[in-house]
Amino acid sequence: MTAEIIDPTRRPHTVSAAVPATAPRPRSLDGIRIGLLGNTKRNADLILDAVGAQLAQRHDAVTLVPRTKTQFAMPLPVDLIEELIRECDVVVIGVGDCGSCSASAVADGIALERVGIPTAVICTDAFVDPSTAMAALKGAPDFPFLLTPHPIANLAEDGILERGAQLADFVQHRLIDERALVPVNA
Repeated sequence: MTAEIIDPTRRPHTVSAAVPATAPRPRSLDGIRIGLLGNTKRNADLILDAVGAQLAQRHDAVTLVPRTKTQFAMPLPVDLIEELIRECDVVVIGVGDCGSCSASAVADGIALERVGIPTAVICTDAFVDPSTAMAALKGAPDFPFLLTPHPIANLAEDGILERGAQLADFVQHRLIDERALVPVNA
């Protein structure tokens, strides 16, 4: 007997898995509108705010665009996808701090990448397996998501700021075209 996995995020208009799961990256975050897509998990918005503040300090004319996905385990609603496409150049998604929200965050990142929005998806390290499984299910088994120590829900303010500072470098590297950092005559 074989078991079949049912994808609860599948919709009739789902994009084919043949579409690349990586959007073109900007050369820099200067002048970029950075979406911070929180998922209502405790401390997720605060960590995204800390990451956004770090990126805004490092780059000129960054606009932070905070948004909330109100149902953390469900696919992004079409109206929110359209809003992110209109208002953001890149999006940071997080924080996946449980199995279903981690898997959903990865699915959301892949969906946004496929419509041309570069993403950095943050999940906690306790949920690598559901995140990896969702990436494979969405046809992007090598989709790179970022990991942070679990849990985030119990972090105090200083821990949130420290975690945001730690994640900012990884988020930046995920969002930009790394080839832009190599000198032409190197």
